[in-house]
Amino acid sequence: MADGPVLLHVGTDGVGVVTLNRPDRRNGWNPDMELRYFEALEQVDRDPRIRVAVVTGAGRTFCPGVDSGRLDGIASGGLDLSGRRSPVRAWALRKPLVAAINGACAGMGLVQALLCDVRFAARGARFTTAFARRGLAGEFGATWLLPRLVGAERAADLLLSARVFDADEALALGLVSRVVEPAELLAAARAYAADIAANCSPASLALIRHQLHADQQSDLETALRRSYRAMAVAVTGPDFREGLDSFTQKRPPAFPPLADDLDPAAVTGAGLPELDVVPQQALDS
Repeated sequence: MADGPVLLHVGTDGVGVVTLNRPDRRNGWNPDMELRYFEALEQVDRDPRIRVAVVTGAGRTFCPGVDSGRLDGIASGGLDLSGRRSPVRAWALRKPLVAAINGACAGMGLVQALLCDVRFAARGARFTTAFARRGLAGEFGATWLLPRLVGAERAADLLLSARVFDADEALALGLVSRVVEPAELLAAARAYAADIAANCSPASLALIRHQLHADQQSDLETALRRSYRAMAVAVTGPDFREGLDSFTQKRPPAFPPLADDLDPAAVTGAGLPELDVVPQQALDS
């Protein structure tokens, strides 16, 4: 993807960088960006050169939510969700996502950051849920995601007050993993992603990522049964042999690319909620 509202750059280190690219609109979310973003994630999933992806924003912002130019139209004409891709599509990926939050992160932008597996933030980046101060409900899973990351009371604070908080507070809350200087943000996130790409099995990453998401919705006994099924498959695969050999021989591993036909849901027996389009029953209720 050479231009457009979302860019995808594929590096030689196993890392893909997905950039929200509407800097003239502060990377405001609109239908075209949404479509291109999910297309980029699907390309990340299919491309054997990419083992981990970093998501960031062009210019000085990550994504401040829905493009302000669309809000009047939504207020007068309503929100049409029919046919839209599910906003939590990122969860269906088999590869880790690292968010490099370079500036304002709010609303839908915050939701997409929460759907990444690990979040880095630039010092000075500012966050807000925003919904309560715009007369809206908690958007696209924010009320489910936030409590699981920061706890119920802290999530209630952030959602009910819709107050602005900075990167250092986000770190203290557990919302981000690291805070770095703005000039170092992308390099730090890429270095972290490259370390995973160089040293971790793509098959293991796919299975563990799926387990992390599916097991949040399960009890311990169910999660254990799924882990037994996944482990039974993993120990018979080439990645386990390579992981063991590289460890005993004290050399870097040379794991094969992720197999196209590896379906973590089939391996673990754990499906995720409908992640393709917004379910019709959600529109009818």
